[in-house]
Amino acid sequence: MLFGHNTNVTLDGTVFHVQTEDRGVNSATLDTTVHCRGRVLHRRTNKYHDLLPLDAGKEKSLKARLDEQHFGVVEELKTGALKVEAPPLPPPRTSASVLAASAAVPNPAPGLANLDAKTLTVEMLNPRTWLSGRHATLYLVVRTKDGGTPAAGARVVARIAGAAAPTEVETEASADGHTRLEFDMPRLTSEDAALVIEASTRDAQGQLRFALRAKPKTPAVT
Repeated sequence: MLFGHNTNVTLDGTVFHVQTEDRGVNSATLDTTVHCRGRVLHRRTNKYHDLLPLDAGKEKSLKARLDEQHFGVVEELKTGALKVEAPPLPPPRTSASVLAASAAVPNPAPGLANLDAKTLTVEMLNPRTWLSGRHATLYLVVRTKDGGTPAAGARVVARIAGAAAPTEVETEASADGHTRLEFDMPRLTSEDAALVIEASTRDAQGQLRFALRAKPKTPAVT
């Protein structure tokens, strides 16, 4: 079973993103990373081979370890016990070069990557843990393709294509390009259902899209 946490920590006006994931039983690794402005500033890993094979009791122990590791790093950041230095903000770019968009989430829908008319990249920071039950929490960072400058103030919209009911949420990226969107997943009705995330500024745009699978209907009992 995969667990995960994502927490934003603001220090002196700068947002640091702490992400912890269970990498799965094949690697048996709990992985915590601290991100800021698209860079990994700190990584902490711990193995849990001693808990394998997992059962209900050991899964609780694993969840407790992950919680302790994640919130331990968060607390160390807040108290200064863990010192990280935010990378400098890149200088503003005025180039209007047309560059390809990149898809950071695994298994993007065919034909999405390398759209020549896009100039922003959208990266999901929690691709393994974004969906919990029917609740979606998307941690995203939006940057310009040329140089990776954070797209501060970019309009970010997430929608579900191929759903029974229209679902669309919107927010703005912070000064370091990070943002979060939350919503409840609708019922999927199309074989081509997809999560679509679009980012745009006055003169640039980008899109991230990956396919979703609708659960097969349970045959009615007659």
